[in-house]
Amino acid sequence: MPITPATEMHSSPNGITEAILLELVDEDGNTIGTAEKLAVHQPPGQLHRAFSVFLFDERGRLLLQQRALGKYHSPGVWSNTCCGHPYPGEAPFAAAARRTYEELGVSPSLLAEAGTVRYNHPDPRSGLVEQEFNHLFVGLVQSPLRPEPEEVGATAFVTPAELAERHAKDPFSAWFTTVLDAARPAVRELTGASAGW
Repeated sequence: MPITPATEMHSSPNGITEAILLELVDEDGNTIGTAEKLAVHQPPGQLHRAFSVFLFDERGRLLLQQRALGKYHSPGVWSNTCCGHPYPGEAPFAAAARRTYEELGVSPSLLAEAGTVRYNHPDPRSGLVEQEFNHLFVGLVQSPLRPEPEEVGATAFVTPAELAERHAKDPFSAWFTTVLDAARPAVRELTGASAGW
């Protein structure tokens, strides 16, 4: 069962449905409060904590996901392996591992921190804004994927050349290029020079 469906609600242990809260942060990534998830993404956007995961197979190919058509934000576009928001007080690393399993049904065999990036990306298709302090992670996936259809429409492993070809013809998330470029040093360290990242 996905924890962040399009309704932006989740059930607490006592069975009561509650709004999902995100951590608001300052420019240095320090927590300064919380706000409801959908409100945070309304223009002009509020700076909040997020994460992005880039997983690779043994051949150095990047795992992309196409976001499910039912998602409230950026439905149907291609993006990195997994992205999302920690719950207030949840470590970004733990959130990245949790959401990767929830969305793709797989736990990374390796997951490492790859820095942070701050950006402000309006999404012209939805009218929402990604104003994020994003924690980046790179890793390896070696198990068969079991995507959650409410979250993931499709998946693909791509080389750098295949990514460029797909990026030229298919819609991608507004944040994809920013987070990939910020993660590239860690990606190159993980995959090696021969992978071409």
